Amino acid sequence: MKFSFASVLSNALGGNAAWPAQWRSPEPKASYDAVIVGAGGHGLATAYYMAKERGLTNVAVIEKGWLGGGNTGRNTTIIRSNYLWEESEAIYEHAMGLWQELSTELNYNVMYSARGVMMLAHDRHDVETFKRHVHANRLAGIDNEWISAGEAKAFCPPLDVSPTLRFPVVGAALQRCGGVARHDAVAWGYARAASAMGVDIVQNCAVTGIRRDPSGAVAGVETSKGFIGAKKVGVVAAGHTSTVMAMAGVRMPLESYPLQALVSEPVKPFMPCVVMSNKIHAYMSQSDKGELVIGAGTDAYTSYSQRGALHISEHTLEAICELFPAVRRLRMLRNWGGIVDVTPDRSPIIGRTPVAGLFVNCGWGTGGFKATPGSGHVFAHTLATGEPHPIAAPFSLDRFRTGRLIDEAAAAAVAH
Repeated sequence: MKFSFASVLSNALGGNAAWPAQWRSPEPKASYDAVIVGAGGHGLATAYYMAKERGLTNVAVIEKGWLGGGNTGRNTTIIRSNYLWEESEAIYEHAMGLWQELSTELNYNVMYSARGVMMLAHDRHDVETFKRHVHANRLAGIDNEWISAGEAKAFCPPLDVSPTLRFPVVGAALQRCGGVARHDAVAWGYARAASAMGVDIVQNCAVTGIRRDPSGAVAGVETSKGFIGAKKVGVVAAGHTSTVMAMAGVRMPLESYPLQALVSEPVKPFMPCVVMSNKIHAYMSQSDKGELVIGAGTDAYTSYSQRGALHISEHTLEAICELFPAVRRLRMLRNWGGIVDVTPDRSPIIGRTPVAGLFVNCGWGTGGFKATPGSGHVFAHTLATGEPHPIAAPFSLDRFRTGRLIDEAAAAAVAH
């Protein structure tokens, strides 16, 4: 189907009159079998797999803004599965397998590019940490290898490995199947596929309350477009999970932090892979449009700000310019911040809550985008059956009560 420039512009500005019928944002029905709160990558993936694998199409995905306009539209596109603990390895590697076939699965180009993710080591501690990850990953059948500083330079020629740097490169861990994908394409691909199977995607529909029946179970959600009845509600609202869950009287072990990134002016392709450094907490890749995508760590304080502290970006750019001298004269095109929900052990929460019929998928911190297909797949199983998917079972909410933590915070090679 062809679209005119006027129709594309209209939709870019928020209208939907020119969309094909299955793409329009419908008015919600009075009730559904399930309502998913949040039309980001995870929420849309959940709806897609519920429809595709469970045949459940009487499902609504409701979004307070526009489709993919939250963290999905603010991430830096990195995909990897080289985590340390077995629980994390399982879910991120599950996602990696889905990423590799996702464009074919959705019949929509999500621009997955397995260009490699290289994590730099700068001292003995880094070397021991990364080699531990490499060995753990290889034992689990996950792609990861140790390379020398010279091999790192050969894999990424713009990288400076001079011994005179403040943080000289002494080696690196390389996951060759890691890479990037187009963040908004992932949301649109899942949205189109889910919508074609009958799922309603309702935009500009903010949740204002969660209604419970006399037994205490979920009865539906109050929204800016009226009450929507539902037997099950799945909350997948990155950055705002605590606010939504509080409407049902559920307190979550989450803190919200700004996470910043920026892009340079576009240049011709010269950056062949993703390079990350935990020591100086900076990472860089190049987008298909030529922009250098550069990111930092989370701010040190909790906030709902989508700007963050200026010194974080300054520190990151200083480090990037030292590692990649060729970028020193480039200009910054724009910078932004997203809000990430973080648990005490820096691992997600996926599963049931104390309220019957209420489910949650949250707490991904900086790992949300790379987990998108795997997260949606296992959460769809949980939401459809009421029982945790085996891969998701370790990430239950009650681990904070029993102490079965998955401390990826201390183990993570980097925070992204």
